[in-house]
Amino acid sequence: MAAVQPVPQSSSAHDAFRGQVGALYSDHHGWLLGWLRKKIGCSHRAADLSHDTFLRLLAREEPVVLQEPRAFLTTVAQRVLANHWRREQIEKAYLEALAQAPQALAPSPEERAVLLETLIQIDRLLEGLPAQAKRAFLMAQLDGMGQAEIAAELGISVSTVKRHLVRAGAQCYFALTLD
Repeated sequence: MAAVQPVPQSSSAHDAFRGQVGALYSDHHGWLLGWLRKKIGCSHRAADLSHDTFLRLLAREEPVVLQEPRAFLTTVAQRVLANHWRREQIEKAYLEALAQAPQALAPSPEERAVLLETLIQIDRLLEGLPAQAKRAFLMAQLDGMGQAEIAAELGISVSTVKRHLVRAGAQCYFALTLD
């Protein structure tokens, strides 16, 4: 989970904003928790995702004007839930890859956690790219494949591989400079 960034506002505006989120929490947390529980079937995970939804609201830089608070919370929670599911998919693929590796090369639990978080961050950085561009970038960066190898594996030209790598690299660079 990403750290919550402070909201750059004056102290009184910040306090008013926190009060608004607090009121939203007290009025709708139970409803959101029930909605999430129905969606995923696990009360513990629903509680975590509900918490993440309100943390995301607190991390916003501008206050929200709500006419339909439950619709707004549903939208935010759906994004949190989508991120959760994507993270689960990445973790499952990572664990499957680890199971295929020789036991002697198995990372420690701490290294596994760091590697998984890194993979999730890379996935976020590449969000929005076409699947083929992501795959080409990952083949180059994680598998150490050359452009000709990637082109042969994906059935595309080397110039297309170059375009994919430049696009993915630029997206990562600019996403990192904005943080």
